[in-house]
Amino acid sequence: MADGIISFEDFLKIDIRTGTIVDAKPFPQARKPAYILMIDFGGEIGIKKSSAQITDHYSLEQLMGKQVMAVVNFESRQIGPIKSEVLTLGFMDENEHVVLAVPNQGVPNGKRLV
Repeated sequence: MADGIISFEDFLKIDIRTGTIVDAKPFPQARKPAYILMIDFGGEIGIKKSSAQITDHYSLEQLMGKQVMAVVNFESRQIGPIKSEVLTLGFMDENEHVVLAVPNQGVPNGKRLV
């Protein structure tokens, strides 16, 4: 469709789920500062890996146990030596640093955005 407009049916194809970060490590091989996140999306999806450029606002310690939102049905993407399996979602702040998109209340891992 023109002007970036998509249909509701196209939107429904994007599978955005909640997950909890169960491990976070530095990613020194990344071109831009990033972490490698292991995110638990519950029984149906399991634990998935994501590269996230979120080092400006988050320490590794702050990320442990944090619930996030991610697109879980994109193709895996090779980023340096790792395959990023999900796209962790966030917004750019006024300094172009990523702020994570998170639910404002805890919800079960694997719940889909509706």
